[in-house]
Amino acid sequence: MDRKVVTLLVLAWIVPASRAWADDVPWYQRSLVGMEVGPTGAQFGADPSDVGYAARFDGREVVRRCAEAGSEYVVIWARDGEYAYYDSKVVAKCPGLGARDVLREAVEEGAKRGLPIIAYCVVQQGGHYLEQHPEFAMRDAAGAIIPGRFCLNSGYLETLKSLATEMIGYGIAGFHIDMLDQGFGRPYGCWCEACRKLFEAEHHAKPPGGASWDEGWDRMLAFRYASSRRFERALYQHVKAVKPSVTVDFNYHGSPPFSFEVGQQPVAHGENGDFLTGETGVWGFSALGVGLNAEFYRAATPGKRFQVAMQRGVRMYHDQTTRPLNDIRWELATLLAHGAFVTMVDKTGYDGGLDPVAYRRIGEAFRDARAGRADLTGEPVRDVAIYFSSRTRDWYGREEPSRMFRSIQGAHRAMVLEHIPWGIALDENATEATLGAFPVVLLSNAAILSDEEVARLTRYVEAGGALLVTGWSGTLGGRGEPRDRSSLESLIGARFVRRLDSEDNHVRLPADAPPPLLTGIEPAWPFLVEGPACVYRPTTARPIGELMAPHRTVRQKQGKEGTGWPMSAGTPVGPAVLLHQVGKGRVLTIAASPDAATGGEHPIVEARRFLVNSVRLLHPSPRVRVEAPAFVESVVTDDPSSRTLRVHLIAYASTPATTPASNRPAVIPGLIEDAPMYRVRVMLSTPPRAARAGHAGQAATVDGGSVVATVGNIHEVLLIQY
Repeated sequence: MDRKVVTLLVLAWIVPASRAWADDVPWYQRSLVGMEVGPTGAQFGADPSDVGYAARFDGREVVRRCAEAGSEYVVIWARDGEYAYYDSKVVAKCPGLGARDVLREAVEEGAKRGLPIIAYCVVQQGGHYLEQHPEFAMRDAAGAIIPGRFCLNSGYLETLKSLATEMIGYGIAGFHIDMLDQGFGRPYGCWCEACRKLFEAEHHAKPPGGASWDEGWDRMLAFRYASSRRFERALYQHVKAVKPSVTVDFNYHGSPPFSFEVGQQPVAHGENGDFLTGETGVWGFSALGVGLNAEFYRAATPGKRFQVAMQRGVRMYHDQTTRPLNDIRWELATLLAHGAFVTMVDKTGYDGGLDPVAYRRIGEAFRDARAGRADLTGEPVRDVAIYFSSRTRDWYGREEPSRMFRSIQGAHRAMVLEHIPWGIALDENATEATLGAFPVVLLSNAAILSDEEVARLTRYVEAGGALLVTGWSGTLGGRGEPRDRSSLESLIGARFVRRLDSEDNHVRLPADAPPPLLTGIEPAWPFLVEGPACVYRPTTARPIGELMAPHRTVRQKQGKEGTGWPMSAGTPVGPAVLLHQVGKGRVLTIAASPDAATGGEHPIVEARRFLVNSVRLLHPSPRVRVEAPAFVESVVTDDPSSRTLRVHLIAYASTPATTPASNRPAVIPGLIEDAPMYRVRVMLSTPPRAARAGHAGQAATVDGGSVVATVGNIHEVLLIQY
């Protein structure tokens, strides 16, 4: 990788141990943990006569409590979908506040304590203001108002500029702008007069009448993405024109599980602020989504810091529950280990009061994080790049994005559970240099690949890289139409024959397969690999094993019975694996989708091992290899200046859960109450000189070329000198 790129990545990862900063260093460059506090009770609308709502929401008390908890900045709610919480001349003020001004209270208290105050401001979510200004509403193809949605191409931008100008006058350090989406469901677009005129001016055609998934809809998607970016850039530039030192970050919806519907792409909409802000949480993104989203944000804005918001509530932002301390510690440690600075979201009680128990637990978690600040340094050690194709998201996933996300999320799950260091590569900003930093690039069901992408991947392999291909990768055209030939045939070393119309496919590996492929898998045994699959005819590649289509009953063949439940393996239809030498590198193609299987309804262990065994066949001698329980996530960083490897170990020891009250079998995850105890072995390509654990009382010993430790914390870091 280019030395300048590496330097930027290292600087973006480092979180300094000292708070002795120059005055001109922006607050987000020096911060590790902070808090966002806002009222709850008006998120679904509010009656102006409800003067009890937020009556005790006090900016001074919020800042005081946050400071006592160890927060290094405070994001205070200044405007949500219903009200302003300050003396605004633009939108209605929360009636329960009376003459009080929460934003002024917070800024004044923050100044006394040296805490930057960031103003939280919502874009979407409708409310009374949208009812009063229907000219700003999004409209469907028939011209009817779409409830609760502002059009980003309307005059509403001027309202946001006026609000920003008001808040800047209070002396805030920055803005967190939330809800930049264009909706989370149908209809996917706006057909107001402003949008129609702008669309025709930009594309010289009339907008389509809906999600037609043709050339017209291709233009509509481009128009929607451009509308979001234009709005964000205009608001950003306005803030900088008023006061350049005020920061702007936009809540980001470009990562899984968000799809085209929100109007954001991973890179184009991650780089519009001073830094990217995303959100996480088991309630909406899964336990594994915590680390996945953090790395997604890093990939979208390389070389820049990124913020991730988590919440103290058990289920969602506005509930009035408080998580156990170890549950909070797990999520916080996961985000920090992946390079984020973290904002804890607290929602007050209905009247604006604060929960003292929540602040005690948050304070303990923050103290742990700050104590370990010096170990949040170095550049990531990563063996595998999980390649994310935005075009595949849009035109293969379409209105069922899980078709694509299942493979990405399953690949990520396999890497985490098997402790293979990984990262994200995005099609929008991937280069030969950034791909070349990874020993293996994984195309997880990347169905749509442009000629430019294929050429880039070819150069990567020819230079010595290893490419792992799964599922339908390269078999669809630019708008999701079936191709007669795969765009990857020259890399795969085989002719594409057809896509199977089944998902309950099986794989059988022979006893003479390369040994890494068989680790943990019985030879000559058909096992389920549920997901998309292709039939290939080898040309120059070495075929290994068999892909087996499923049996079908007479009723299934007659269309009288579904195929949702997997059937047993039927006849072989082609090779399971193709191994191909290309230049100095290799390409391993799996005709099935072990990544999709790992993220699917039948995630058998063998499918997961099939995928990671393929990685280990391509990259047999990694620098670091971690052996730990599957419930432990490992994150490895390297600090060449001190010759120190740091292995972060974060345990997700969730308690067992029972049948949910609704939506069975969608089980609600259990909370983490206890810190587990487990053994870990870290094997190194070169023998370590010394090793120690970051926490007192935790032993780590050198055993030949390995480091062995017994861990009893939610988060532990092993420091290994080489």
